[in-house]
Amino acid sequence: MARWGRVLTAMVTPFDAEGRIDEPAVARLVDHLFETGTEGLIVCGTTGESPVLSSDEKLRMFDLARCAARGRGPIIAGVGSNDTAGSVALARKAADLGVDGLLLVTPYYNKPSQEGLYQHFRAVAQAVDVPVMLYNVPGRTSVNMEAATSLRLARDLKNVVAVKEASGNLLQATDIAAGAPAGLELFSGEDGLVLPMLAIGATGVVSVTAHLVGRRMRAMHDAFFGGDLAGAARLHAEMLPMVRACFQPTAPSPAPLKAGLEMVGVPCGAPRLPLVAANEREREVMRAALGACGLL
Repeated sequence: MARWGRVLTAMVTPFDAEGRIDEPAVARLVDHLFETGTEGLIVCGTTGESPVLSSDEKLRMFDLARCAARGRGPIIAGVGSNDTAGSVALARKAADLGVDGLLLVTPYYNKPSQEGLYQHFRAVAQAVDVPVMLYNVPGRTSVNMEAATSLRLARDLKNVVAVKEASGNLLQATDIAAGAPAGLELFSGEDGLVLPMLAIGATGVVSVTAHLVGRRMRAMHDAFFGGDLAGAARLHAEMLPMVRACFQPTAPSPAPLKAGLEMVGVPCGAPRLPLVAANEREREVMRAALGACGLL
């Protein structure tokens, strides 16, 4: 299938020294990503620090990314929140900008039931005529969307076309892949589980590490879908140091990633508070991973 491609990158939001969106850096980052294996961009998702962006800033980022992409790949706009009415309003405005799809995260903090999740996503998806990717990330939202709920939404709503599964639960992901109606694509939401996810039927990945190892990530997908399973496994193992560097226990993403981008000459500034920049020890972990991947 691969409606949007197989390697989608969850793009960081570049900030300048004053903490404002760095518009020239957005264009440079988009070029870097498309030149190094990315097929499509997720804008203002978790890695894009969506919780600290205003609605106006998100809309600006969607437009900046769309213009900078120049048709090289789809732009999928992160418009989900824990407020259904607010998500509907932002989804409509993003659709008016001409984005190619919407990313809708499970509502965080208020911990809705499975029925609440269904009604939330249904309300947003019905408000627009744009393809929707559901995003399940219980480690950040404190609520897990069960496979049955994801599949119910895909069956009931024609524009629910993808699920980004970042639960780490391969049994749940297998249930989604096995029960998926025609047209529903499953994406790995965890860089360390991409190859196992492909093995159970995933289409591709929404990746953080593709900012830095995009060519390898693309090559791994090509190897897997070309039948070279040993080659795919080798590439998967080669990327694990970068996975560990980007997701350090003491440095929430995207702080280490932003440090890594600076090291490879694609500076995107520091994260906004309450996240802080990677410290020297965390930067050294990233530096070592970049070296191991031949990127320094």
